[in-house]
Formats: sequence, structure tokens, C-alpha cells
Amino acid sequence: MSNDIYEKIAAFSKELKLPYTLRHFKDDISEANKTSKTYDEFLYDLLEKEYDIRKENGRINRIRSARFPYKKHLEDLIIEDLPEDARNKIKVFSSLKFIEAGQNIILAGNPGVSKTHMAIGLGLKACNEGYKVLFTTIPLLVNELKESRSARTLRAFENRFEKYDLIIADELGYISFDKEASELLFTYLSLRAGRKSTIITTNLSFERWDEIFKDPVMTAAMIDRLTHKSYIVNMNGNSYRLKETKRWLEEQ
Repeated sequence: MSNDIYEKIAAFSKELKLPYTLRHFKDDISEANKTSKTYDEFLYDLLEKEYDIRKENGRINRIRSARFPYKKHLEDLIIEDLPEDARNKIKVFSSLKFIEAGQNIILAGNPGVSKTHMAIGLGLKACNEGYKVLFTTIPLLVNELKESRSARTLRAFENRFEKYDLIIADELGYISFDKEASELLFTYLSLRAGRKSTIITTNLSFERWDEIFKDPVMTAAMIDRLTHKSYIVNMNGNSYRLKETKRWLEEQ
């Protein structure tokens, strides 16, 4: 095959955004000639490799775009260290059927019991299986909402917010909010209720949510919308961090 043809194949591959073909078509053509591959076999193999690399790049990009603070997989959880309610439900959650059904998960319990680990693990698995995911903390989300309102880009933020298959909202309860923040958070979490999934981690029981939102009516409405057809997991238990420290001390 002439250099002119090779240059045209390279140009077409670049224009069509076919990275595998661009890098490997010469080697694949040479291998096909050596092994006497038929045209359909050669084309199938080339497209399959292109598909695989595109699928893998998509997975990597979804994980990058999700903004996880760190990577914690479900397989890394020590199941016997989880609170009983979490142990009973982790298998159901790992099927990711709650995302298809647009159901929420609320992980409520004291610090150090793997709430964030479990949420990130579910988020990573969702990314691996093709879902669009966003990880954020509640304080960061509130700040972004306020900044979008002041910059008059709230509508664009809303459109982006609604497109995620799963949003993980971490750390509800660590700080309280003013009236504007409470209203924004209520509005945007309500947008997803019953349609798209949200995982919320919190260190407060529901009866204490009015400490965050201040307004009892708004608090009751938010709880009602977030918990409708949702999984509520009692995550109260012994801190795994203390358990890890104890194990570490025993090994010294």
C-alpha cells in the first residue's frame, strides 16, 4: 500500500476521531496480510478495538468528571465492620437498580462508619456501568448555587444538575444554612425527587434537620420529598477509624 494511501487513512482517522485506528492501522494491516484475514474479519477486529478504547475512555472521563475526592470501591469495604442495616442493604444497592428507579439513598449515622466510602463506592460502580455521576459536599453545593444565582447562571446550573443519573451529596449536618441557602438547597434537591437518584450522607437524624434549615415547614417538606420511596439506612455504629487504629496498634 502506498504512502499516499497511508496518509489519507491517517487523516480520515484523525478527522473522525478514531484514536486506535490512527495509531495502529499500519500494524493491523500488516498483521492481517500475514494471517490472511478476510476483509470482514479485519473490519470487525478494527471496529471492536476502536469500540473498546472509546468505551474505556468514556469510563475514565465519567470518573474524572464525577469529582470524587478519592477512590473507594465497594470491594474495599469490610462488610462485617458496617452497621447491621448497611450490611443488609449493600447487596441491593450494588445492583444499582435504585438508579434505574430514580430512588434516593439516605445514609444517616455518626461519623466514621463508612457513609462516604459506601457512597463513593456506589458512585464509582455507577460510572463504570455508564451512568453520569457527580460527587459534592452539601456546603460546596450551597456555595455553587449562591455563586450561580449572583452570576445569573442559575438556570444553566439547574439544567446541568438535572442531567446527572446520580448525585452524591455528602456531609449534610456539619454546618447550618441561612434562609437563601436553605431555599436553594430545597429547590434543587426537590428537582430530582422521584426522577433521578441522590445519595445523601448525614450525621443527623431527621428530627434534627431543622437545626440546619431553621424553617420547620421547609424541613418537613424536604424530608417528605427526599424520603418518598427512598432507602433510609441506619448507619449508627462503631467508628471504623477507631477499629483501624486499634488493629494498627495491635500490629506494632
